[in-house]
Amino acid sequence: MDLCNINHIKALLGRHGFHFSKSMGQNFLIQDWVPRDIADASGAGPSCGVLEVGPGIGPLTVQLAQRAEKVAAVELDRSLLPVLAETLADCPNVTVIPGDVMRLDLAGLAAEQFPGLTPLVCANLPYNITTPVITAFLEAGVFARITVMIQREVALRICAAPGAPDYGAFSLFCQYHADTELLFDVPKECFLPAPKVTSSVVRLTPHPKPDCVEDPDFFFQVVRASFAQRRKTLLNGLSAAFGSRLSKDTLRQVLAGCGLAETVRGERLGIPEFAALAKALNAALSS
Repeated sequence: MDLCNINHIKALLGRHGFHFSKSMGQNFLIQDWVPRDIADASGAGPSCGVLEVGPGIGPLTVQLAQRAEKVAAVELDRSLLPVLAETLADCPNVTVIPGDVMRLDLAGLAAEQFPGLTPLVCANLPYNITTPVITAFLEAGVFARITVMIQREVALRICAAPGAPDYGAFSLFCQYHADTELLFDVPKECFLPAPKVTSSVVRLTPHPKPDCVEDPDFFFQVVRASFAQRRKTLLNGLSAAFGSRLSKDTLRQVLAGCGLAETVRGERLGIPEFAALAKALNAALSS
């Protein structure tokens, strides 16, 4: 069975009485190059265990199973379980896990499913969980690579550099945890039903935490304050967050001490600049 052939897909879904769910963001691939190229980009090999989220009817799952030692596919829609039982019948190294990935202990799942293997993530993510699930993958701290297909606007945000229109707090979060790469686009015509937007494949390769960040929790508090209202200057954003403890004049002095003009906006700063700012703010709050 060709899991990307639209006629085969319709016959398969018809046999199981399956109906698409808009609330689950279900869009199935109908071009076979897409799951093949995503699986290739993941770097999955015989020493790897791959966590997939939202396998759908399994085209990417099959490609991953051909490369990796083990695949664990988490599927929320229980009506797809009998479909997957049929399409993955020839893939003994795949385990389908019914459930909501956002409620799982990802580090524990990886340890249980992939003992002795290098854990990876590779998935065509449902659009409605993109940001929280990528956050969970990175915070789990166990995956060597995370390769996902997501909506292009979020992919651009993840990979954006300081000063770029798409740069924001989520860019900083992802780049704090990982090297980010925008790999290739996938047109909406590659899906059934076709989504309204173009998709992109990104790869995140976790790296050691930046040495310049002394207190990650406070660092991200400063980042969030700086991007809370994009039209505000950095001074006004920090004043809204810390104004009850630090006067505006003190905040001006902190910015000046970091070599920053009071008119600068948060989207101009990278990780080193935010780290220096967080350190200076922490010192001002402690004095």
